[in-house]
Amino acid sequence: MSGSRDVRIRLLFVDDGSYHHEVIRVPAEAVARHERLIDLLQEEPEVLRRTFVDLDRLCAAHLVEDHLPESRSVTE
Repeated sequence: MSGSRDVRIRLLFVDDGSYHHEVIRVPAEAVARHERLIDLLQEEPEVLRRTFVDLDRLCAAHLVEDHLPESRSVTE
């Protein structure tokens, strides 16, 4: 997406007792349209086009940008 600002989201996954994380980029305006990050990951067309998130293994999701006014968690 040219011209749009992306933010990073850190995803924490568990797989057979092992934890690992991935960082994805999503459009900032998409984050603003959703109250919860889990809704963004499940419903936002731009996010769904960019990446696949295994929601069965997802433990947590957090914004990692310092300049955003508040952090949102998948569990909120």
